[in-house]
Amino acid sequence: MKTYTIIKSRRGMETKSTGTLEELIGKFSYTLERGHSWENEPGNRRINMRPKTIRSLIDNLNRSENNAALNGCSSVFYRLAE
Repeated sequence: MKTYTIIKSRRGMETKSTGTLEELIGKFSYTLERGHSWENEPGNRRINMRPKTIRSLIDNLNRSENNAALNGCSSVFYRLAE
């Protein structure tokens, strides 16, 4: 299985999480659920709870954070490590 590293940036601090796609989906399931619960509000985006690629997971994590943010623009950003 291929392992990936996702970097979470928040207010200048970075946290790294490493694992397979399935492990990372499990680790960030609460973030995906939180964004999914707000997807029906006007202006929010749909959240895929079971992404099939790492790129899709990162896109859905960023959308989830924006959906859950008070003003729709979160200070948390996820990216794939090089």
